[in-house]
Amino acid sequence: MNPKILRLGGLTAMLVGAFALPQLVTVPYFMHLIILALIWVILAQGQNLIQGFVGYVSIAQAGFMGIGAYFSTLLSVKLGWSVWTTLWIAPLFTTLVSVLVGYPSLRVKGHYFAIVTLAYNMVIFTILLTFSSVTGGEAGISNVPRPSEFSLMGWVVNFEGRSNTAYYTLVLLSALLATGLCAIILHSRVGRVLVAIRQNESLADAMGVSTWRYKLFAFVVSAGLAGFAGALYAHYIGFLNPEPFGVDQSLNAILAVILGGSGTLAGPVVGAFAVTFLPEYLRIADSFRLVTYGFILVVATIFLPRGLVPVAQDLVRRAKALWGQNK
Repeated sequence: MNPKILRLGGLTAMLVGAFALPQLVTVPYFMHLIILALIWVILAQGQNLIQGFVGYVSIAQAGFMGIGAYFSTLLSVKLGWSVWTTLWIAPLFTTLVSVLVGYPSLRVKGHYFAIVTLAYNMVIFTILLTFSSVTGGEAGISNVPRPSEFSLMGWVVNFEGRSNTAYYTLVLLSALLATGLCAIILHSRVGRVLVAIRQNESLADAMGVSTWRYKLFAFVVSAGLAGFAGALYAHYIGFLNPEPFGVDQSLNAILAVILGGSGTLAGPVVGAFAVTFLPEYLRIADSFRLVTYGFILVVATIFLPRGLVPVAQDLVRRAKALWGQNK
């Protein structure tokens, strides 16, 4: 059978299974974790755009996520704007902020860029924590609304009930949109330039490519996806404080990309689910949970430096080769 038809059939089956998942998962807490993992997919896809495609490690992803979360929350809570409107305005505002901070920071390279973005995340976190008159500080903002009832051709979706099925569908579609956007970028001329920058930036500069513009583009889109993820997170949880937007969460986004497979489209998906579910399953270790989690990540980074997805792809190719030899 044609391999393209097999891939298309497999992708269709996965999509059908994804949309049918709420009917199969009967434990509400598992559905809660799946929704969080899908929000992390959006965040990790943005991280992969700058880290996996361009080769620059940004430690500001959680900070941009916080900007999107608070901007959407303040518009909906303080000004009474529709959540459907704020969900799209928040990432646009985050991209505007990222343009202002990305222009000077992308003039530096390598470890210096990582240090600069780390400083940005720390500044954002401090602002969210200290400007309590606006952000609520450590006390946070409660009663963050969910999207209003949605109606399309007689089909009504209610997001405000106890069931998370409707919100699951929203974040699933959002994760697919983020992954699709990254796929379009990767397979375009822009994506080829981004990969060229990762492989040899000096050569790309020598060939007349304005590399800083492409790096800024990747940085801005990455921040926009983080802002979108933040807005979805805020309106799902219903309570917002600065804690989820610290440097440690930015490091988790980096780990999600590394663990899944840097520079691949499926890698951030696998990595996002891993960093969401793995700490929860390690709760049986009680006080050693974080130590065990860190040990697993260190071992995975040492023995699987390319990530889980490339290793799985290699195994599939070897299996096909052996199958071909035995026929």
